[in-house]
Amino acid sequence: MAGLFLAQSAIAAPSHSHGARHAATHAAGKSKATAPEAPPEDQIIAVVNGQVLTEREVDNRGKLFALSTGLSISPELMKRMRPQIVHQLIDERIKTQEILKRHINIPPEQIANAIAGIEQRNGMPKNALRDRLSMDGVALTTLIDQIRVQIGWMQVLREQISESGRITAQQITQREAALRAEEGRAQYNVSEIFIPVADPRHDENELEFTKTIIGQLREGAPFPIVAAQFSQSQTALNGGTMGWVQEDSLDPPVAQIVKAMPIGAISNPIRVPGGFVIATVAAKRTVGHQNATVVSVRQAFFPFDAPLNPQAPTDQQKQQLERATSAAKTLHSCDQVAALNTSLGMDTKHPSDPGPLILDRVPAQMRDIIEHLQPNQLSRPIVSGEGIAILMVCSRDQKNLAQETPSEIADGLLNERVEQASRQLTRDLERRSIIQMRPAATAFMPDNKAKSETNAASDTDDAKAKGTDEKPANGDKSAILNGNAGKKPS
Repeated sequence: MAGLFLAQSAIAAPSHSHGARHAATHAAGKSKATAPEAPPEDQIIAVVNGQVLTEREVDNRGKLFALSTGLSISPELMKRMRPQIVHQLIDERIKTQEILKRHINIPPEQIANAIAGIEQRNGMPKNALRDRLSMDGVALTTLIDQIRVQIGWMQVLREQISESGRITAQQITQREAALRAEEGRAQYNVSEIFIPVADPRHDENELEFTKTIIGQLREGAPFPIVAAQFSQSQTALNGGTMGWVQEDSLDPPVAQIVKAMPIGAISNPIRVPGGFVIATVAAKRTVGHQNATVVSVRQAFFPFDAPLNPQAPTDQQKQQLERATSAAKTLHSCDQVAALNTSLGMDTKHPSDPGPLILDRVPAQMRDIIEHLQPNQLSRPIVSGEGIAILMVCSRDQKNLAQETPSEIADGLLNERVEQASRQLTRDLERRSIIQMRPAATAFMPDNKAKSETNAASDTDDAKAKGTDEKPANGDKSAILNGNAGKKPS
C-alpha cells in the first residue's frame, strides 16, 4: 500500500473577516478559476474552501457502506442516505485541510492496520474488505481517504491538547477514589453512533437518516462498520466503542435508555444536544464486582503454502500436520512453544503471545479447547484454512475486571479530553470555512434544505449590496455554511 497518501491541491487559508468571506464566496460563484469544473459525468456538489466535492465521491461512499455491511441497499434507501453522506464528506474536507495545514502525514502501514482491524472486529478474513471493494468497482481510495481523515484528525487533536493532555498521578488517584466511592453502582459497556444535526429547528432529515441506519443495524449490518463510516464521534475509528461507562458519563437521555436496554439491542434514535445517538450495550456489570478467568497462552503456527481443501490436502499440508503432531510430543513449557513459533517465522503474522485472554470472551470453539488445558499442557493440533496451531496454557487466574488499572484510568481521562477538544476545534474550523453548495446538490439534498441554502445566499448578497450587515432570514446553514454545524457541545 506504499504511496497511497495522495497529494492534495493547495488550499487557501480561510479569511476571518465577514467582508472577506463574502468577497471570496462571490468570487467562487463567478470565477471558474476558484473551483475548476469537473467533467459532466462527475458533477461538483460543493466547494469547500476552494476544494471540490463531487457526485462520484458521494456515490462511492454510499457504495462503500452497502458493500462493507454485506446488505442489499435499495436505490430508495441510498437516496435517503445521500444528504448525510454529503454533510459527512464536507466535514471530512474541512478536517483534511487542517491535517495538511499542520503537515501531518499518515504512513500507509497505519491505514493498512486500521483496515485489518475493521476486518478482524467483524470476523472477516484478511483483505476481504479490500477484495470486495475491488470486485464491486468501488475505488480503494474511498476507504483509504476516510480512514486517513480519522487517523490524521486524532494526530491533530494530540497536538491540540499536547500540554493539557498530560494525565498526572494526582488525577489518576482522584479518579480511583471516585470509582471506589461508586462501588456497587451499575456500569455499561456501550457503543454509540452520533449523527449530527445541522439546524436544531429542522432535524427531520437527520432523524429519517438515523432511523434508516437503525433499520440496517437491526437487519444485521455490523455496528462497528456502520459507526466507522457514519458516526461523528471520536469513537468512530474504534467501531463506536465507548468502553465501560457509568450513567453520569452519558448524556441523560442516553443513560435513561441504556439502563433499560437488553444486551445486544439497538436503541431507537436518542435526541441529544447537537444531534442523535444510536446506542447498543454489549454487557452490564456492577462497579467493583466482575470476576472472570484470565488465561495466558503461547502458540506455535505451522503455515500452509495454499488454502486448505479438506478433501484434497497437498503434500506440504500433510507434512505440516506431521511436524505439528511430532512437536506436540517434545514441548513442555511456554518458552519452548514461543521459540518454536520464532523458528517457524510466525512472530509477525501469528505472535506466540496473543495477550491475556478473558475466557468468557473467547470464541466457543477455542474456549472448549483452552478451558480443559492445565498449565504447561499442550493442545492437540488445531487445523484452519491457513495452517495448524498448537496452544499451551501458561497460567490461569481469577481477576476482578471491574477494577480499572491506573493505565486504563489514564486512557479514559485522555479520551474525555480528546473528545472535548475535537468538538471545540471542529466548531472553530466550521466557523472559518467557506462552503458553497452547487446546483447539482439539489439532486442529493431534500428540497426544503436546498431552497433554504439558496435563499440564504441570495439574502446575504442582497444585504451586502444595500451596504447593510443583515443576516439571512433563516439564520442557519446556507450556501456558505459556518457556525456550530451539528456537533455535540462541550
